[in-house]
Amino acid sequence: MLFSAVAMHIPDGFLSIVVLVVCWVISLTVIGVALRRLNRLDSDRNDSLMGVLAAAIFAGQMLNFSVTGGTSGHLLGAALATILVGPYAAVLVMTIVVSTQALLFQDGGLLALGANLFNMAVVGVFVAYAVNRLVRRLLGETRLAIFISGFAAAWSSIFVASLACALELAFSGTSPANIAVPAMGGIHALIGLGEGLITLGALAFIYAARRDLLKLGQAQPNGSRAVLIGGTLLAVGLTVFSPWASSHPDGLEWVAEEHGFLGAARDSLYSIIPDYVMPGIQNEALATIVAGVVGVLVVLGLTLGLAYVRRNIRRHAS
Repeated sequence: MLFSAVAMHIPDGFLSIVVLVVCWVISLTVIGVALRRLNRLDSDRNDSLMGVLAAAIFAGQMLNFSVTGGTSGHLLGAALATILVGPYAAVLVMTIVVSTQALLFQDGGLLALGANLFNMAVVGVFVAYAVNRLVRRLLGETRLAIFISGFAAAWSSIFVASLACALELAFSGTSPANIAVPAMGGIHALIGLGEGLITLGALAFIYAARRDLLKLGQAQPNGSRAVLIGGTLLAVGLTVFSPWASSHPDGLEWVAEEHGFLGAARDSLYSIIPDYVMPGIQNEALATIVAGVVGVLVVLGLTLGLAYVRRNIRRHAS
């Protein structure tokens, strides 16, 4: 197989019912707050950027990179989304990406979707937001501060989200905290370096091309059509490289295998595009690319569709 599963996407079977319910309640509450906060803001100018971010993050998450000891990592994207569109919009971007991965590609369990949303769309986003704001306040609004804060936010989002996942495993009785926490934290501290470098590269590109987008969380002038078309083409282009992503297990899978609880994972109840390989296409590389393009278009469509619904609700309410 050419492609390995995305890091920290918890399958069904790893977490207890109590932990699953708590994560669902927290995640749905935060998503609801994010929707209400955005509906109160004049955030329409960010709609195209949110769509492009969702598409690019989905594509970027398909590109696993080797880390060490036969493990792989990839872009999470929570920090980049938070820096560009603010935490509440980033919560919705990550929610659409993670939900699409679970529902369409069977990446992460359906029952565990609440926990995956909590780790990536809640913890990842708000840790990145807090760290980015703190570093920028300490260093000032300089070019160096933008890059240092972006790297720190990206690394922190991966590391703290992995610790949240480890604690969920511990509270579920799947793996003791004294094993799960150092194992998950250790490997994701390394994966976070890759996340930080990718985020740093993206910020350097954006700084050169559209410096105005780096004003943390403020609605920016889109150049809507150019952003939408250019960003979508970039996201689709990234999927071309997905068949050559690292085949090593992701951080969570590696920890589960090393510490003996990988067998607790349960298979999905259904199969649409499992393992990011489009059914019916014999060439696996082509099947992976086609699956990636489908995913990019789905998350883009869902994000823009949500923006359309939000605009209509706000228009009827006014």
